Amino acid sequence: MNKMQFVRSSIVVLLISIFIAVNTNAQDWAQWRGPKQDAVCTETGLLQSWPEGGPELLWEVSGLGAGYSTVSICDGKLFTMGDLKVDGQDAQCVIAVDMETHEILWITKIGPIHKDERGGPRCTPTIDDGLVYVIGTSGDLACLSADKGDIVWSKDLVEDFDGKSPNWKFCESPFIDGDMALCSSGNSNAIMIAFNKKTGDLIWKCSMPDIGEIGKEDAGYTPVIISNGGGVKQYLKMVGKGLISVSTDGKFLWGYNKVANRAATVPIPVVDGDYIFGVSGYNAGAALLKLSPDGDGVKMEEVYFIDGKDFQNHHGCVVKVGDYIYGGHGQNKSEPTCIDFKTGKIMWQEDQPGKGSAGVLYADGHVYFRYEDNKLVLVEANPEKFVVKSTFTPAKSDGATGQAWAHPVILDGKLYLRYADVLMVYNVKAE
Repeated sequence: MNKMQFVRSSIVVLLISIFIAVNTNAQDWAQWRGPKQDAVCTETGLLQSWPEGGPELLWEVSGLGAGYSTVSICDGKLFTMGDLKVDGQDAQCVIAVDMETHEILWITKIGPIHKDERGGPRCTPTIDDGLVYVIGTSGDLACLSADKGDIVWSKDLVEDFDGKSPNWKFCESPFIDGDMALCSSGNSNAIMIAFNKKTGDLIWKCSMPDIGEIGKEDAGYTPVIISNGGGVKQYLKMVGKGLISVSTDGKFLWGYNKVANRAATVPIPVVDGDYIFGVSGYNAGAALLKLSPDGDGVKMEEVYFIDGKDFQNHHGCVVKVGDYIYGGHGQNKSEPTCIDFKTGKIMWQEDQPGKGSAGVLYADGHVYFRYEDNKLVLVEANPEKFVVKSTFTPAKSDGATGQAWAHPVILDGKLYLRYADVLMVYNVKAE
């Protein structure tokens, strides 16, 4: 290779490296809890502590209505849900926002509002191949076009499948895998359903046998997630009766009842190879399960169980960082806790710096705890000791009420926090 060829080759390698780096940083956040549903943001170069008063507020958008839906971001658009008044009538809606202008692009009604003191949708839209998938609190499953918000197809989980909603209505986000859109009706005869994601045609529905006495028949609150444990691809979901597994062609594989409770099984499982960490609130506790091959199927066994008095997670979920689980402990609480994933040993558990339950997110060496009183806490992901790096409480807009249950999102160095009608976007990129 001569000198000119070497220079050209070096330039090509540099450009490719820059292209990869740019595109890695610009990865979409197209579903609840991110690309892998694990609440892990892979970006680096973020603030390691915040200035007094919190990070810089870049922009905000109002008009999102009542609700606890988090945001999804894809192809220059941001999507969420809210209860709004449209044409003089109350309606549950899907909302799209332009990421450049910060203006609302479209609003589409999908069903009735959730009339409750803590009303509003909980589902976070799932974006895939130019389509938006949502479930309203009344069981309205809808697929919309991302560009204009037109409804492509819809189903009524209650009318079509005799759906059984949890105490606080349908909350899960549809999950997309290949050509399928998956969710639960809550009815044991259709505990998991697969639709053609383009047409809405039914592909299969799975029946669930009796897996235990704890809990009740309902859809649970969080979406389907994939496991390849035991060498078998399978769909996992927390439903009212506990943690279940279904094959990719709709056959029931196994169920685990001990992490269920009689009120609300909320947190999504943590999947790591052959292992699954499941947890719930209402004193249910937590468990690590191991999957292994069993003929053409898979065998599930319990590795350990943590009693609910030692660790339970109400509805903020947990996040795995390295060999450790981080999340909040307690009923209507979120005491910061670190657990050894492999052994179940509680490394530390501390008094909570905010009020109520807290959604969690990991990014660049830290776990973000977003408490329901709207306080955000930056905690070092350190299994040896509890270290709070920073805290701040975003200002609430006039008249805003309710709990800050929408989970935090970080994308391209920006922190997205939804509180009721308003979305606030902060700069958390280090200079």
